[in-house]
Amino acid sequence: MTTKSHVKSGVARPALSRKGGEVPGSNPPTPTVSTQTFSISEAIQFGWQITKRNFWFFIGLFIAVFAIMMAPAILAVLIQERLPFLSIIFNLGSWVLQVAFQMGMINITLKFCSEAQPRFSDLFYFSNFLSYFLASLLFALIVLGGMFLLIIPGIIWAIQFQFFSYAIVDKNLGCIDALKKSSTLTKGHKWKLCLFSLMCILLNFLGMLALIVGLSLTIPITMMATAHVYRKLESFLTAT
Repeated sequence: MTTKSHVKSGVARPALSRKGGEVPGSNPPTPTVSTQTFSISEAIQFGWQITKRNFWFFIGLFIAVFAIMMAPAILAVLIQERLPFLSIIFNLGSWVLQVAFQMGMINITLKFCSEAQPRFSDLFYFSNFLSYFLASLLFALIVLGGMFLLIIPGIIWAIQFQFFSYAIVDKNLGCIDALKKSSTLTKGHKWKLCLFSLMCILLNFLGMLALIVGLSLTIPITMMATAHVYRKLESFLTAT
């Protein structure tokens, strides 16, 4: 009489899992969704600490930006009737300086986030100017288009692509890559970024009520807080 054997000699059968007879390890593990997020209060506190320690540095920057930008604008007004073409050139120069100073202020805030001490010369930042200009235009068109679609899409896209300027200054990315980078950074954080933006608007509104003195505090605070949030989101992306 022959007997049935459940074990063949020399061959080990793999153990079966309890569900559906699947072999453990045969399927790749499900990727874990990151629950990391930033703290709004921590960002505002960071902005306050940097502003408090560097208040006069920021005041000097704002005075310089205002004076340098106003000079060509005033000249353009003075010569508008006699030399209209030259007036247009001066207005264009004022606009170019405005864009460059926006990049320069981002450059300075990112240096503070990296625990470096920025210099006044960091304000004059013209690197990758064309990409910044094109991305700014595209960003404006995207948000404007969203506003025509019942406003809500415009708000969502404004939050989604808001860090394109930081990506250009920080990573030297091109126009499209910077917008894609911002979209990646903000994924999963849009609601909290919306609350953060509302907090920044509220702070600057309160600063506006106190006129120049209030804005001289709230503007650098919110600028530094925004740079801090960008750095946090960037660190989450790098860690995954």
